[in-house]
Amino acid sequence: MANVLEAFTVFNSSISIFSGRRRLRLVCEAAPQTSPRKAGVGGTSRSFGRLKVQRVKDLVKESYRKKIQGDDQRENISQDEVYNDPDLMEQRESMSDEEDTSEALSSSVKSIGRGVSSSGFPVLAPKRWGGVEAADSYRRYRPDDLSKKELKLKANSDFFSRKSFTELGCSDIIVESLRKMQYVRPSHIQAMAFDSVIGGKSCIISDQSGSGKTLSYLIPLVQRLRQEEIEGLSKSKLQNPRVVILVPTAELASQVLNVCRSLSKVGVPFRSMVATGGFRQKTQLESLKQGIDVMIATPGRFLFLVNEGHLQLSDIKSAILDEVDILYNDEDFELALQTLVDLAPVTAQYLFVTATLPVEIYNKLVEVFPDCEVIMGPGVHRTSSRLEEFLVDCSGDETAEKNPDTAFLNKKNALLQLVGESPVTKTIVFCNKIETCRKVENALKRFDRKEIHVKVLPFHAALDQETRLANIEEFRRTPSKNMSLFLVCTDRASRGIDFAGVDHVVLFDFPRDPSEYVRRVGRTARGAGGVGKAFIFAVGKQVSLARRIIERNLKGHPLHDVPSAYEVMR
Repeated sequence: MANVLEAFTVFNSSISIFSGRRRLRLVCEAAPQTSPRKAGVGGTSRSFGRLKVQRVKDLVKESYRKKIQGDDQRENISQDEVYNDPDLMEQRESMSDEEDTSEALSSSVKSIGRGVSSSGFPVLAPKRWGGVEAADSYRRYRPDDLSKKELKLKANSDFFSRKSFTELGCSDIIVESLRKMQYVRPSHIQAMAFDSVIGGKSCIISDQSGSGKTLSYLIPLVQRLRQEEIEGLSKSKLQNPRVVILVPTAELASQVLNVCRSLSKVGVPFRSMVATGGFRQKTQLESLKQGIDVMIATPGRFLFLVNEGHLQLSDIKSAILDEVDILYNDEDFELALQTLVDLAPVTAQYLFVTATLPVEIYNKLVEVFPDCEVIMGPGVHRTSSRLEEFLVDCSGDETAEKNPDTAFLNKKNALLQLVGESPVTKTIVFCNKIETCRKVENALKRFDRKEIHVKVLPFHAALDQETRLANIEEFRRTPSKNMSLFLVCTDRASRGIDFAGVDHVVLFDFPRDPSEYVRRVGRTARGAGGVGKAFIFAVGKQVSLARRIIERNLKGHPLHDVPSAYEVMR
């Protein structure tokens, strides 16, 4: 069996870690905490689960078959294609989980080359800040003997479609623009969605974080807008955009705007703007009066502009609901969606884009849009194959007192030991509450009071929008030598925001539902060749649940049946 599992202790005697990785499983143990309920974790508010597992499999199979239609015939199927083929994946799933786990537990860890001691355990980085490691340094921990060329080919096969942009039907100007943006081949989800989106069909587009979903709808939409403009069928009008994109946060709106402007600057002329709170209203109104092709907005600001008569919807060609499962948490969203349906032309196209598709969201969408086509990429509800997951058990000794204070203390100690012993360039620390974020910020700041090696950047709703955007931009930049950046945040940072080069993700608090687990760990190991590590701090019943999630991730299984285990935390 490819996956191996072994128990060992790291950091100190009070902290133990379980770590998992594709084709390699290392298991350990780690620091104390309270029961899940007392720690404020609570139960899940949503799940993937009640949408029948077989139904989800059927949807994935259907999408996959559409993806491979028209692809070049090949005599031999590579191992990566087997991994992505839902039919063959189903055969893999038929293996007994108990048999796999028991075999893994009984296996010994084998030395995997550089960075591993003679005992077979990974060597921790020295306690110094002169050797801050970039994400690429994790390649030395790979569990096989693949060459750099083979690793690159494997990463490309996992991420890219076999079709080119030209074969998809992209126009020459679009292909040239994408080339200037250094996009040579489409990702799987981009290839799967192109025909349906450019054909005007309403769709649910779902694939894992970092799979290229933003361009999966922007490329065909921009091409169609350009073609209609050339043919004289439509053009931008005052206060009447042709495309409206609703997003859950101002930060994601700015990110989508940057992608739009990048496309526009390199050869595809169209006008785009952002309408969110926190920015000058006068500037937004002036942009609308100049004529806009694409408007990106949050639900609240969208409703304000419509109700005040500043925004017309009579010329809408397409409405995109990006991160739709998160949008449903916004109190203004359902009214905003109803406003779109009421005021937009009946021929308008609706695209629902998401990294995770909880059952209640799926049911709501197909109830209102029964003819909506479902396009599910090969990575939906899965984590990246290049992600290495570590479970840090913070339950503590059985005799130790269990309360929220000791829980936080043990997790804080685990975090600081990780920071001191394994410094890297960029780390995102996720907490469930703003209060916890502030405590973690203070702990990290005290760790390096002069900010010589540690720079803490908070990101949560208690900060004003200007500060949040400034902290994100600073986190995206490459820091000075031997400086480690820490983005301490709530789930606001897991909602579609793209960060390049994130080395570590730390789940300081265990996520409330499986969709947030997927989104949080999806902030690292993104794109075609991204790699990274996720450290999951857990206590009590969370430990067995997290172990189960990691085991499924290692086998390449989607997290369809994990929500049933979340019930024990209610």
